Amino acid sequence: MSDAAEILFERRGAIGLVTLNRPKALNALTLGMIRLFDPQLRAWDADPEVKAVVIQGAGEKAFCAGGDVVSLYEAGKAAREGTGDGAAIRAFFSEEYVLNRRIKRLSKPYVALIDGISMGGGVGLSVHGTHRIVTERTLFAMPETGIGLYPDVGGTYFLPRLPGHIGTWLGLTGDRLRAADLLAIGAADSFVPGAGIEALVADLAAGTPPDEAVAKAKGSAGDATIIANRAAIDRCYAFDTVEAIVKALEAEGTDWAAAQLATLNRVSPTSLKVTLTAIRRGGKLDFDACMIQELRLSLACLAGDDFYEGIRAALVDKDKSPKWKPADLSGVGPSDVERHFSEPAGGDLVFKD
Repeated sequence: MSDAAEILFERRGAIGLVTLNRPKALNALTLGMIRLFDPQLRAWDADPEVKAVVIQGAGEKAFCAGGDVVSLYEAGKAAREGTGDGAAIRAFFSEEYVLNRRIKRLSKPYVALIDGISMGGGVGLSVHGTHRIVTERTLFAMPETGIGLYPDVGGTYFLPRLPGHIGTWLGLTGDRLRAADLLAIGAADSFVPGAGIEALVADLAAGTPPDEAVAKAKGSAGDATIIANRAAIDRCYAFDTVEAIVKALEAEGTDWAAAQLATLNRVSPTSLKVTLTAIRRGGKLDFDACMIQELRLSLACLAGDDFYEGIRAALVDKDKSPKWKPADLSGVGPSDVERHFSEPAGGDLVFKD
């Protein structure tokens, strides 16, 4: 399938409509899609006729299930074997982060229709918008620690800004949230039933201001389940070391805490420590500084071992049994974490506008 077919752009009345068009791949984001989306977004931002940008995913399963990590895996493996230069890795991450920043800085309303799965890179295409619409099909997660990465695409900026220590919990565990929970923690703005999405888009295209159009289409997402564990999340995830978080969960002694521990034992120990440090630092940085930090982290992760092992276990061999290096938290020292935060060989991410 050509790049042109993977992402569609349409001027529909007062809106610029973006459709992520890889339904069989759960609309996973490729470098080709990023390279078409960024200039289009820039053009719409400058066009006085365009009153808002609306983004949706094709098909009924996903908004966008993340970045095309298998391509990154293949590019990284080729570079390690001496058959590639790894340039596509730096290009993917840096151009994706420039796009995330453009979404955040857009001068017009950006309406993300998060109908279906939204994970990783899909979160970066939606959470920085002005109107984040969820439906009964929405399923949100930042599951990167399970593949030897960390929550990027601005995750190190928005996660520490969620209430209490919810962002730390989400970033470390990759736990999944539905619409009501996202609304409760301020990671989404409004619930619109899936059946009402088409009418909402038509209303926006007719020139109705987004606040008004969304208010008209709004429904009830029901009760948030996160409330039941909110105090425990804040209690256990408040610490600045993963070991202290583990100890707090052990002391909690509940079924919920046992499930948390099982997750933390399954994911990459290096990713856990890098993620916690990145979230703590990101809470004190502005958005641009977070994105510069994230390029450092992403390139460092792909220079290590756990990303390749995580993708192998999850998506290549699918044995779901990654062998992390180091295998446990005690093997990950401060210098192992700190190397992820060093300026990369090709220099830091630079924003041209």
